[in-house]
Amino acid sequence: MLFESGEEGVEPGIGLFKGACIRFRHQLKIPQIGWNQIKIVRRPPALADIPEGSWFYFVHSYHVAPEDESIVSTLTDYGYDFCSSVWKDNVYACQFHPEKSQKAGLAILKNFVGLVG
Repeated sequence: MLFESGEEGVEPGIGLFKGACIRFRHQLKIPQIGWNQIKIVRRPPALADIPEGSWFYFVHSYHVAPEDESIVSTLTDYGYDFCSSVWKDNVYACQFHPEKSQKAGLAILKNFVGLVG
């Protein structure tokens, strides 16, 4: 939704970021359902004190492909490295589900609340 376009439907995104949301391009099971690790590329305030390699819960068949690599916050490997979160200015968005990701997810939610509260 934050990007210009997506393969998930016919409506355009809002275009906050240049790029698209694309379907996974490999033969692994889709949707990806379960736990996977993040590789931190850039550390936004929402990821303060989140260790490299932390595990998060994913349920998805699509991922974003940003044109501007400088907004990539984390990568995750699912057959290939895909962008699992983005960050620019005061916008942070993640592909994984922090609300289902136990301690690491709770830490992200607390960090986020601390930023806006």
